[in-house]
Amino acid sequence: MAIDKSNERVRQMFGEIAPHYDRMNRVLSMNTDVYWRWRTTRIVRPNRRDPILDCCSGTGDLAFAWEKASGYSVPVIAADFCPEMLELGVVKRDRRKKSRVQFVTADTQQLPFSDSQFQIVSAAFGLRNVADTDRGLQEMARVCKPGGKVVVLEFSTPRRQPIKACYQWYFKNVLPRIGQTFARNRFDAYQYLPDSVSEFPAYELLTQRMLAAGLQSANFYPLTFGIATLYVGVK
Repeated sequence: MAIDKSNERVRQMFGEIAPHYDRMNRVLSMNTDVYWRWRTTRIVRPNRRDPILDCCSGTGDLAFAWEKASGYSVPVIAADFCPEMLELGVVKRDRRKKSRVQFVTADTQQLPFSDSQFQIVSAAFGLRNVADTDRGLQEMARVCKPGGKVVVLEFSTPRRQPIKACYQWYFKNVLPRIGQTFARNRFDAYQYLPDSVSEFPAYELLTQRMLAAGLQSANFYPLTFGIATLYVGVK
C-alpha cells in the first residue's frame, strides 16, 4: 500500500516534529547531512548575480549553504508549506550576522514565482514528501532560468553490498525507534522516513522524471556510498 503523502498529513507531521528536526537530522545522519549540503554547493556552484530558490526548505539549511557559497551576494529564498519549520528558519537567520535569506510559505506544486527567475532551484530531502513528484519537478523547472539548474538532494538506497544490507537494517529498525523516542509525534514521522525513501524514484528513474519535466539534461552523483544522491538538471 502506498504511503499517505497528502498535503495536510505531511504538513501536520512536519509541524509536530519541527522543534526537534535539526537535532534529529544531525543525530540520525551522524552529522553527515551537513557535509551533503556543503558538497552540493561545491558540485553546483552559484554565480554572484542571480537569485536562488530552495524549495521544501524546512528550517533553511540548504538556503543558508547557498547564501554562503555565493558570498552573500545574491537573494536566496527559502520556501516551504510548513509554517512551523519556517518560523524556526527565521530564528536561525536572525542569529546569523550576514544572512538575508527570505522565508516564504509556498507549496512546491504551485510556486508563487514568475517563470525563468532563478539560477538554481533546489530541494533537499523534501521532494519525496511532495504529493505529486512530477508536478513539483515541473514547477521547479518552470521558475528556473534557461541555463540554470534544478538540484535535488535526496536519500537513496545504496546499491552495493554489504553497505546496502546494513543501511536497510539501520533505516528500518533503528532509525524509527530513535526518532520516535526523541521526537514523539502522532504520525510516526520516523517510520514514514524509510517508507517514503523506499517508494521514491532514485538514480536513473529520477533523472528520467527530471527530463520529462522539461529539463534539457540530468545527472546524478551518489554521496557517501549512495546513502544520499545529488541530482542536477539543466534547463
